[in-house]
Amino acid sequence: MKSIESSFASQGDRCAGTLYWPQEAVTPPPVIVMAHGFGAIRAAGLMAFADRFVAAGYAAYLFDYRGFGDSDGEPRHWVRPRRHLQDWKAAIAHARTLPQVDGQRLVLWGTSFSGGHVIQTAAEDHRVQAVIAQVPHVDGMISAKQAPFSTSVRLSLAALRDVVGGLFGRPYYAPILGRPGDVAAVTSPEAWDSFFALLPAGARWENRTRARVFLELPTYSPIRHAHKIQAPTLILAGCNDTVTPYRAALDTARRIPKGRFELLDSDHFQLCVGDAFKKNIAMQLEFLGQVLPA
Repeated sequence: MKSIESSFASQGDRCAGTLYWPQEAVTPPPVIVMAHGFGAIRAAGLMAFADRFVAAGYAAYLFDYRGFGDSDGEPRHWVRPRRHLQDWKAAIAHARTLPQVDGQRLVLWGTSFSGGHVIQTAAEDHRVQAVIAQVPHVDGMISAKQAPFSTSVRLSLAALRDVVGGLFGRPYYAPILGRPGDVAAVTSPEAWDSFFALLPAGARWENRTRARVFLELPTYSPIRHAHKIQAPTLILAGCNDTVTPYRAALDTARRIPKGRFELLDSDHFQLCVGDAFKKNIAMQLEFLGQVLPA
């Protein structure tokens, strides 16, 4: 496998990206553009997928959002759908120019929060050839309802504290990951141990985000745009997922003209490890082989 660091600019800030492609590639392969979920970085588990894609003859381009991981950008640790979607658009434009790949045969790959991003992005960019979204965030209201009412109130207060504090140069941050009952973005019982198991030692990541994102999450619903997607789309979900419930993912797949849905015996994180990962990646490779052979 070959690789190069290849950054790009998004709204004037440098986003870090790495391209991987097959050592033995004779002609430029299709490229799969990949980024992580809510506040996560490319170093947290994405290489397991990229390795398998490259072994199957595809190129994989992994990037970090502005303000996260190896990317530049201020303020740091600001999860915001609009910013992420801008970064996706810039990453795609950059990937299409890379001489090592066939930029016309481009796939979007996202997980969790970025699973929603790739759905919304593909609805607008009809040059995309295929989409893979695993355990995607598709309906903000449904996701918001997973938290107890008392926790939702505390999240809203934290968001308002950030909005007001930001006016005076005193932003307020809240944890991304927490234990059940914590004021954090993700507090499902399996989240803490499962995510940190994906994070390599020494990774440049902090468990925090601008709290104002909690005001935006209920209104961010990529499912509204699903019917506009023209590319073949694979949506994978876990039947035990308490972060992004599978029924919303199923509803999204049904709205996509060329949508396909797969349900696995998994929670939100197990699709990245063990037997669930093996089944998951096999389904993804089978899908790619059918719609965009390498």
